[in-house]
Amino acid sequence: MNIRNFSIIAHIDHGKSTLADRMLEITNTIEKRKMMDQVLDSMELERERGITIKMQPVRMKWHLNNEEYVMNLIDTPGHIDFSYEVSRALKAVEGSILLVDATQGVQAQTLTTLNMARESNLVIIPVVSKTDSPLARTAEVKEEIAKLLNIDVSTILEVSGKTGEGVSELLNEVIKKIPGPRGEFGEENYKLEINEKSFRALVFDFKYSNHSGVTVFVRVFNGQAKRNTPLTFKVSGKSFTATEVGIFSPSELATETLSAGEIGYITTGIKESDIASVGDTISHVNDNQPPLHGYFRPSPVVWASIYPEGADDFAMLKLALGKLRLSDSSFTFDEETSGTLGRGFRCGFLGMLHLEIIVERLKREFTLQLIVTTPSVNYEVTFNNGKKEMIFSPSLFPEDHMIAKVMEPWVRVRIITPGQYIGAIMQQLYEHEAVIGDSESFGDNRTSLTLEMPLRELMRNFFNELKSMTSGYASISYEAMPMKEADVVKMEVLVADEPVPAFCKIVARRRMQEEADQTVEKLHGAIERTMFNFKIQAKATGRILASRSVSGMKKDVTDYLYGGDITRKMKLREKQKKGKKRMKERGKVNITQDVFLKMMKSE
Repeated sequence: MNIRNFSIIAHIDHGKSTLADRMLEITNTIEKRKMMDQVLDSMELERERGITIKMQPVRMKWHLNNEEYVMNLIDTPGHIDFSYEVSRALKAVEGSILLVDATQGVQAQTLTTLNMARESNLVIIPVVSKTDSPLARTAEVKEEIAKLLNIDVSTILEVSGKTGEGVSELLNEVIKKIPGPRGEFGEENYKLEINEKSFRALVFDFKYSNHSGVTVFVRVFNGQAKRNTPLTFKVSGKSFTATEVGIFSPSELATETLSAGEIGYITTGIKESDIASVGDTISHVNDNQPPLHGYFRPSPVVWASIYPEGADDFAMLKLALGKLRLSDSSFTFDEETSGTLGRGFRCGFLGMLHLEIIVERLKREFTLQLIVTTPSVNYEVTFNNGKKEMIFSPSLFPEDHMIAKVMEPWVRVRIITPGQYIGAIMQQLYEHEAVIGDSESFGDNRTSLTLEMPLRELMRNFFNELKSMTSGYASISYEAMPMKEADVVKMEVLVADEPVPAFCKIVARRRMQEEADQTVEKLHGAIERTMFNFKIQAKATGRILASRSVSGMKKDVTDYLYGGDITRKMKLREKQKKGKKRMKERGKVNITQDVFLKMMKSE
């Protein structure tokens, strides 16, 4: 079969999207006059930030030795928060290009994605990119890759996504080294049945449209499907008739058939958002075989509650989250109610960038005004009576005197950094409660550190601090570990004696005073004044740790008086004093959306 299915994997900003652009240009998949940077990054946010958020498949054609080959490429994200996208893409292909930036060398996330490719038994083609850069260290980086993969330096290719140099040779190498499509169980040269009744395909992604319903992105393992073929979802049990089948070129292009070994899409016409799921198998309605081996379900590591600013927008927020879930199956959401903020959703994410992207998409794509609580992790709490409970929201965390033991998630972290920054990093690791493990020399004047630390500490601005102290040269990747015992307390923030659940957080006992001072000071600078005096307080372990007063706005109620007895002014001032007292007793401080955003951004 003259089909090659492959992906590009790399650390963030190592040139995946630029290389994909040159491939599309050289294979004439897109005309030169229609070419633009980041062709496969169709989302506005991706172009704005210069990162890939969603994997994107595309079909190209290439000739070698007078034979035409179909090249199915899946461009994948590089940031660790979107590693679930990468893992799903790797299940749909037989090989992968491992791209390493010649100016930066092997990074921590390079190792993570490489391990994922190896676990999927993919053929790895090592490539050094950005070789045209004046800062390129091509020879040194090739040595690093050769040592990492235990291969000969001469087998590593050099390309420049900017100039197109070496891209044709890379496409030829993909055809030579990566095998044709494998069967359901990974077998090569398997016997194909090209008929509708034997159709079986794995769903690796999908999207939703109000007009055409759910469109599933599939890798076909057997048989073929046409328009009007009766199909079924194996896991959910929902049957449908295909309204359209096609390929990605790079936009969706309808075709007559979608056959074994190909990557394409099927439009289902189903308007219910909870029917399709990533990892499900689509087969002919008469197929009685078990479903294909799907994907593991990712476990959220960061939790935050999202509420609509107006109670009337709750239904719209629920609909928006349901639709977003179709294009990003790695986040979760469950309905919850807060006495202060009303009805909202407790959402789970794979990292802080993942949370930021989802919130931004909700605002842009659905024009929603949102209140987002401080991100946190989940804790397993053992009460004094022996009862165990998993706590996902800081506002639901029990008081200190009720707790016997708390367990929290930990992560194993790998940092690759130039040697001169080790001293500063060690100090940072101590402040973030890290337990340092192995360290080894890694390539040209670089050190690889392996350590373990609480996930809450990784979230506490660790990325930004690391990048800042190493001038951006350090890279980081992490993986989940079993839970360990934690010494943490619940810190509440009170505004005018009313607790605000959105500002509630779980902090280390040893840092609670520092956190209380910082939070109160931050909120004092962000919150608007009202007509009456009120206090901002931070409370933990049953006592007030920090407090700041916000003075009320003043108005001279005697301004219009131009004379007369002083008692007239005294009466008006006394009346104003009583009015402000009543306002303080009955009134609430209105915390605007901007204040919530400032508090979250500073975290």
